[in-house]
Amino acid sequence: MDKDAFFWQVQDGHLPAPPAAETLGIKILKVDGDKGTIEVSFEATAAFTNPVGNVQGGFLAAMLDDTMGPALASTLKKGEFAPTLNLNVSFYAPAQIGTLIGRGRVSRKGGQVCFLSGELEQAGKIVAAATASALIRQL
Repeated sequence: MDKDAFFWQVQDGHLPAPPAAETLGIKILKVDGDKGTIEVSFEATAAFTNPVGNVQGGFLAAMLDDTMGPALASTLKKGEFAPTLNLNVSFYAPAQIGTLIGRGRVSRKGGQVCFLSGELEQAGKIVAAATASALIRQL
């Protein structure tokens, strides 16, 4: 875990959080940079809803990407970043306006390609889950 890396600079307040993360209302609850695990919360607002009043799936996908990505980012060195190569999302139940909890992990970290997984939970129920792969790059 490199405290000079982007993720840790944001956590320590030296750099601002990415605008997309702020839009989603992210809060880091727990992070373990040695294990590549994270727990976050998101605040879904009325602006995130579809015509029937549920949180639109694209926002849930973004939340999952912003759960798994930071799990990996917590393990990176200064000057590294890891764009998502693919994101596979499964939706299990409708999500409502309010707080969602994301849990993400690095399932396997190779030299450059990493595999990630995560879930979004609301009121104790998993509403969506995802897997992704990301590519470690140098700035």
